[in-house]
Amino acid sequence: MNLRNNSVEKLGRDTYDVLILGGGINGAVSAASLAAKGAKVALIDRSDFAAETSSQSSNLAWGGIKYLESYEYLLVNKLCKSRNHLMKSYPSTVREIRFLTTIANGFRYPAPLVFMGTILYWIFGRFVTRAPAYHSVNKLNKLESIIDTSNAQGGFEYSDCYLFDNDARFVFNFIRSSMDYGCDAVNYVESLGSERIDGVWHTKARDNTSGKEFTIKSKVLINACGPFVDQHNQITEQNTDHQHLFSKGIHLIVDRLTEEERVLAFFASDGRLFFVIPMGPKTCIGTTDTQVESPITQVTEEDRQFVLDNVNALLNLDKPLTKDDVISERCGVRPLAQKSGDGIANWVKLSRKHAIDVNNKDKHLSIFGGKLTDCINVGDEISDIVHELGIDLPAAGTKWYGEPNESVRLDFINRAKSIRLDELTDSSSPEPLSSRLWRRYGAEAFTVLDIIQERPESGKILIENTQYLRAEIEFIAQREMIVKLDDFLRRRSKVALVVRNEDLLNSPGLKTACEILFGEQADDKLNEYFEKRELSKKSDNGEALLSTERAVSQS
Repeated sequence: MNLRNNSVEKLGRDTYDVLILGGGINGAVSAASLAAKGAKVALIDRSDFAAETSSQSSNLAWGGIKYLESYEYLLVNKLCKSRNHLMKSYPSTVREIRFLTTIANGFRYPAPLVFMGTILYWIFGRFVTRAPAYHSVNKLNKLESIIDTSNAQGGFEYSDCYLFDNDARFVFNFIRSSMDYGCDAVNYVESLGSERIDGVWHTKARDNTSGKEFTIKSKVLINACGPFVDQHNQITEQNTDHQHLFSKGIHLIVDRLTEEERVLAFFASDGRLFFVIPMGPKTCIGTTDTQVESPITQVTEEDRQFVLDNVNALLNLDKPLTKDDVISERCGVRPLAQKSGDGIANWVKLSRKHAIDVNNKDKHLSIFGGKLTDCINVGDEISDIVHELGIDLPAAGTKWYGEPNESVRLDFINRAKSIRLDELTDSSSPEPLSSRLWRRYGAEAFTVLDIIQERPESGKILIENTQYLRAEIEFIAQREMIVKLDDFLRRRSKVALVVRNEDLLNSPGLKTACEILFGEQADDKLNEYFEKRELSKKSDNGEALLSTERAVSQS
């Protein structure tokens, strides 16, 4: 906790060029870009980094093929270009994957016409991925026997991208990068409101772990609060051209349904896209698309049954999936940017494109909408705007994103070979240990190697049914600002997504991990985590858990 405590102390002492509110993807890339270019930056989030929408996605970095239906060709072109840029910049993390799509009889378009859309999509994607392919029903059966083709007219394959790890980890690595460039980024610090005094923003903040209140001063204020952007703008009396509408999406995680490494894509009973996505040893299924009024939401019994009914109808399973098969659930809202004053009748046609509203007089920015695919563009745009507002960026030409260069990676691989690291790879792992450590930690993976080399026993898996080494937990405890156990289990890793709660509860390794992460507070943090989940089980719709977590994050 020394890293966090030191950063909190600095927040109330210094005057920053820029204060960013919100540690989701928009705030994270803004901080990484500005800090790398030489600005003095602070970032705060009232809970953990990536705790809202940015940890509830489908883990896909895609070019927006569905927007072809609404003729948003310029947006598709831009998103495909952004997707290709991510693939090139993060080859270990953002990877091509094939999507196998089945078109049912009676669908609103014939299968050959929909296939022509994938050809157009491939063209927009500049032929970077593998070419699409049309498949007969017989070929679909050969490629993936789990698909129910009894009502299919045909199908096709095309390529897009996915995050090999998880979305929250991807976001945190931007936060970590910004910190390496001097940004004071702190989780569990909440903005209570901001006021501009004599040309400087004074943001009243509260450390939600201690209750301490203090003021953060900055020349520029960026509202990157994700689905809560409108709420904070009301507090600061900022009038904007855009506002948010919300679409709720959920996913269910179950045991692996097929060994094939493809995303199975369908059109659900409501006509929307529905995915069966590989997630390591598990499968992620969903999503829903339901308009909601509030950014605070939870999985309902209706949501859960919708996903289960659709996956059971679309796949030939040995037995239907039920609630008992669900290992974990993801639930979040998509913040959809809408011009203020527009009607909401066509809200379902709103795309995930981002918008940045700027109050030049107050030097205040609000970021609306957006998605992981477009994140590098957001970071670049924010830096350009902040520079136009008069903030000097002495290292404006610095490349602020991407994996370390190939020579660094090769140095790491050679070092890993010298200590025979890959011999420690667990048999359940889909990749060598050296590949996983590089993908997750980049150049900082050298530190993990140092720990293993000094103490070879730290190279053993610590938490049962996961791939996490003791050396990793020790590294994370020092470098990744873990305040609650959920920060590690759900966001820095995806352990809580793929390991059943009862298995974690009985894990001696998890107790040891807590001791490493929290020291004398280990038992309290462990009990806090499982008490919340027990409360969730007893609640019919999750509202009790949600209110508890909100109370804790704002207390």
